[in-house]
Amino acid sequence: MGASGISRRGLFMAGAVTAAGTVAGTVAGAVETAGASAPPDPSGAAVEPFHGVHQAGVATTPQAYAVFVAFDLKPGTGLEPISRLMRLLTDDARRLAQGRGALADTEPELAVSPARLTVTFGFGPGLFEAAGVESPVRQLPAFETDKLQDRWSGGDLLAQICADDPLTVAHALRMLVKDARAFARVRWTQRGFRRAAHVQPDGSTQRNLMGQLDGTVNPTDLDRAVWLGQGPLRGGTTLVLRRIRMDLESWDELDRTGREFTIGRRLSDGAPLTGTAEHDEPDFGRLNRLGFPVISEYAHIRRARVDDPGARILRRPYNYDDGLARDGTPDSGLLFASYQADVDQQFVPVQRRLDQGDLLNAWVTAIGSAVFAIPPGCGPGGWIGETLLVDGTGEADQNRGHG
Repeated sequence: MGASGISRRGLFMAGAVTAAGTVAGTVAGAVETAGASAPPDPSGAAVEPFHGVHQAGVATTPQAYAVFVAFDLKPGTGLEPISRLMRLLTDDARRLAQGRGALADTEPELAVSPARLTVTFGFGPGLFEAAGVESPVRQLPAFETDKLQDRWSGGDLLAQICADDPLTVAHALRMLVKDARAFARVRWTQRGFRRAAHVQPDGSTQRNLMGQLDGTVNPTDLDRAVWLGQGPLRGGTTLVLRRIRMDLESWDELDRTGREFTIGRRLSDGAPLTGTAEHDEPDFGRLNRLGFPVISEYAHIRRARVDDPGARILRRPYNYDDGLARDGTPDSGLLFASYQADVDQQFVPVQRRLDQGDLLNAWVTAIGSAVFAIPPGCGPGGWIGETLLVDGTGEADQNRGHG
């Protein structure tokens, strides 16, 4: 100990105590500051309108979570039981979308936060056949690059359930499946996700698991491109759902230049290789210094291009990630939901071009495919499908009893 009476150890300990006090004060201040910040408004109470000319869940701003569930009708299920089923499911969806429990809901507390829940119903060709009604849709033609699996394809009836909360989605799925059991069995379920609510500004294009901005070019005139204007499907549309598996392991081996050349867009901001911003029009005629197109003839954006805005498809995709194999390779990809007024005139031509020469085919494979007619919406006293499910006289089946 020196003349000052302060030892080296004492000086160190005093410094440590002072430092600890400073850190503690800083942490306390940070906690106090964080506590003073107003939390964002909860989105669980947000409601999407259920009634209307169109079903919700098509033009609706995409929610963060989705599950697509397809049903096969039980043998012998005809027009009258199908009509009762749709009355029942419509009532379930109507209540759940409004934040109310479904009839006989044993966990109504799970319905209190609808979180922008939408339930969109679709009818496959098999449902129309069972009802004795001419089908406005048919399955897609065969494509050479497809490797379709029955467990992800087909279906008589579809429910697309979307919300900003996965618990809301899970509860709605359970309610609909329980009430459909007397009429149909589950064929498949496919779960998807996008960015969580409030992670990025509304209207932002989402990224898929390959890192690309997915869904940049969508139609703006939905009355031309998506909604049907006449016939029993008036106010409705059609849905093509494709399960697209991504080979992410081999995609990882491709350098950034190769990836952007394959897509025809920059990964950083989604701009075409000939532009500076995501929504710039690509210049397919521009050549590089060697005389080759800057955007390859087989780049994805060139093969998927539709010049007429009224003939474009409405893309509403969701990522899927179903875990890892024993060797660590992911089972991941895209649930590509495409809405259009006419499958044969809008979706099929684009898919043929992709099938015949898209560079991206080296890393993506369609392993599931299904087509559904999306009936129009309904009013407070109506039910989904009432304009399509008609009896032999051509009159809507509105007067049959409830099940």
